[in-house]
Amino acid sequence: MDLTRREFILLSGATGAGVALSALGLDLGSVCAYAGQLKIDKMKTARMTTSICPYCAVGCGLLVASDQKSGQIINIEGDPDHPINEGTLCSKGAAVFQTTANNSNRLTKVLYRAPYSDKWEEKSWDWTITEIAKKTKATRDATFEEKNSKGQIVNRTEAIANIGSSNINNDECWGLNCLVRGLGVVYVEHQARI
Repeated sequence: MDLTRREFILLSGATGAGVALSALGLDLGSVCAYAGQLKIDKMKTARMTTSICPYCAVGCGLLVASDQKSGQIINIEGDPDHPINEGTLCSKGAAVFQTTANNSNRLTKVLYRAPYSDKWEEKSWDWTITEIAKKTKATRDATFEEKNSKGQIVNRTEAIANIGSSNINNDECWGLNCLVRGLGVVYVEHQARI
């Protein structure tokens, strides 16, 4: 057999990798994918509705399968008929079922921990919004600058920052930016860029 040095090294590497994988117990033969029979049976009778992914402004289409009797969401996947994503989803969109529809750890109530406390308390949304507004106003009033050290008009506060969310749509993002710019906030960032 006539082998060049390069072919010998490639053959030796491939053989070594094959031996290493077989020693780890990996079977490189064909594998049959398995999906739970219960989920398959539920999907046959599920009610299919279309939705849009909540994570960014792209607007990828989703197919949401829900149980006809209980209304519980069984599965969420990309919509192959949607013109934007044609059935594909990013990692956040692909995990929407686990993170939003089927997550027992998802918070549904406001939890507040007072300074120096080790306990969480449930609070109402009215109380929460009022507290946020009071603290925002107090911080802005205490740190607002009309002019900088050169005497230029700046009308800003550097004590407040805003980090946007990819869970809001373009209109909500515009409204939020109007609000924080009106407060004089200069540190405005968006979560999708971080």
